[in-house]
Amino acid sequence: MSRPLVALVGRPNVGKSALFNRIAGERRSIVEETPGVTRDPVYADADWAGREMVLVDTGGIAEGGIDLAREVREQAEAAVAAADLVILVVDVTEGVHPLDAEVADFLRRAGKTVLVAANKADNSERAQAAAEFYRLGLGDPLPVSALHGRGVGDLLDRVVSLLPAPGEEAPAPAPAEQAVRVAVVGRPNAGKSSLVNGLLGEKRLIVSEVPGTTRDAVDCLLHRGERTYIFVDTAGVRRPDRINRTLERYAVMRALRAIDRAEVALLVVDASLGVAHQDQRLAGYIHESGRALVVVLNKWDLVPPGESQRVMARAAAALSFVAYAPLRVVSARTGRGLSGLLEVVDGVVAAHRRRVPDSALRQLLADAVGRTPPPGGVSIRSLRQVAVAPPTFVVAASQPDALPPSYRRYLETRLREAFGWEGTPLRIVWRPSREGMSTRTGRRI
Repeated sequence: MSRPLVALVGRPNVGKSALFNRIAGERRSIVEETPGVTRDPVYADADWAGREMVLVDTGGIAEGGIDLAREVREQAEAAVAAADLVILVVDVTEGVHPLDAEVADFLRRAGKTVLVAANKADNSERAQAAAEFYRLGLGDPLPVSALHGRGVGDLLDRVVSLLPAPGEEAPAPAPAEQAVRVAVVGRPNAGKSSLVNGLLGEKRLIVSEVPGTTRDAVDCLLHRGERTYIFVDTAGVRRPDRINRTLERYAVMRALRAIDRAEVALLVVDASLGVAHQDQRLAGYIHESGRALVVVLNKWDLVPPGESQRVMARAAAALSFVAYAPLRVVSARTGRGLSGLLEVVDGVVAAHRRRVPDSALRQLLADAVGRTPPPGGVSIRSLRQVAVAPPTFVVAASQPDALPPSYRRYLETRLREAFGWEGTPLRIVWRPSREGMSTRTGRRI
């Protein structure tokens, strides 16, 4: 059974994101006093009285005038078109605003089931003021306080009563646990949203030349064959000395959380500018988090043909500490290189989940030690894989602390040469071996 979609809409700063977070039970949307903070739709799972649903928090439907505001409006309208039920959020402290009436008229023309949530009804007097919103012609306004939770249960009771009966919705997508979660990260204006739109084949994210347009992490589902991908488009990560506002700090935290929740990260670099220090910091964070990694040099159409080899070489040198990550050139604007990017993602995911038989590891260890014995009389007694995602190995040696870093790198190199592991970090844990362990089998003799 699929889950119905419930969209929260309204003009900026009426508390849509606060209500969204209250219903979802976690802080998924950014909440700030600055109007229009939520720009891209944000999705979250929710349930009430045993009925599961998907919430979408839309950007504030602002009055036209600039391209970005117009695109925010288009995104909100697209969310409404896909929704089974719409919650129009209004502000009881301000009364009926002309834009409230405009949005209400749009919703009536869209033919959607609509509930009016009169937010900021923090006390009885404000709750009574909700009656003013009968003027919108959308039925009984329900007074709620997203801040204190007042009336939210009554609102959800109404939501559940108006949702389509189970079985009436469209077929459910593949379960989330079977999907590949991909975090799309990089500096502001590197083209992350354009890249995701290009992969999805539709304009689902706002794209603007204004750096930092995406402030929240946005989940987008893509079905390709039997595999489902969840692309998380994140806010651009600036240098720490430039993160001087609460809003940007929180957006950066959300980007890092998206990496932590993903299996693979696409590090999007503006090829026309090259790899910057912040790109290196992001790559290091991805590596330390144990996530698979693909480096995407975007805006390749801006690189002069005679400079392509030099740009590639410089990027590879700047990211040499994650040399295992495949480096791909694309142009989200022209579509170049996008068709093969999912195959690259599939390849690094396969490596990230790969498990090698013990017999193959024993043979590799014997060959590696036979070719280059450990220095200082150290005896390496066993090598075994203990986990995947990322592939993790335990090496038992007589004196592991005496082994120089060069020899540890040598063994990792042999592992990569023998089994590939493109796109994934390897975790190698060195432990003292116990006396009486067989060098060949790693078992007690």
